[in-house]
Amino acid sequence: MTIDTPPPEASVLSRLSEFSAWKSLNDSIMGGSSQAGCRVSPEGLILEGELVEQGGGFVSCRSPMLMPPLDLSAYQGLQLEVDGEGRTLKLAIASRDRIFGLTERISDELRWVAPIPTNGSGTTLVDIPFSSLQATLRAKPVALPFRLLRFDPSGVSQLQLLHSKFNESGELNQGFRPGQIRILLRSIRAVR
Repeated sequence: MTIDTPPPEASVLSRLSEFSAWKSLNDSIMGGSSQAGCRVSPEGLILEGELVEQGGGFVSCRSPMLMPPLDLSAYQGLQLEVDGEGRTLKLAIASRDRIFGLTERISDELRWVAPIPTNGSGTTLVDIPFSSLQATLRAKPVALPFRLLRFDPSGVSQLQLLHSKFNESGELNQGFRPGQIRILLRSIRAVR
């Protein structure tokens, strides 16, 4: 009897678009009062709720820890399809590093981040080259010696979609809007 198994590349790519285990993570972890949740619909992953700026100012959906990590070393970046209400979102990626092993020591904090500007209506198609990702700690760009870190696409361990009052540079996000929010992440793909 022969069992057909998908090629390893197909397995990696299907893990990117598997949204059923994604969970919300909001500013309530730091004393904020935003309330948003994640749910899967036939169209994709929906992040919806109430975003409160005071005391926090972010809502998000994040994947579970990916074990084993995704090996995206054959790709140049990610492509997202998202209905974002004209907001500037962020994609945050957790990944190991091969230089110093520092990310294993601060794995809950270090993220590789890129902005996602969206159209006021309809679906926005956004390409995020891995070379454009910026290392951040707690929504702030990292300082030395962390600047020596390089994003390792062969060890992607978590993905997170956020709407935050801070941008990837740690400054105020000009595309931030508190209040009712409904974001639809239609897909994430690895692109060459």
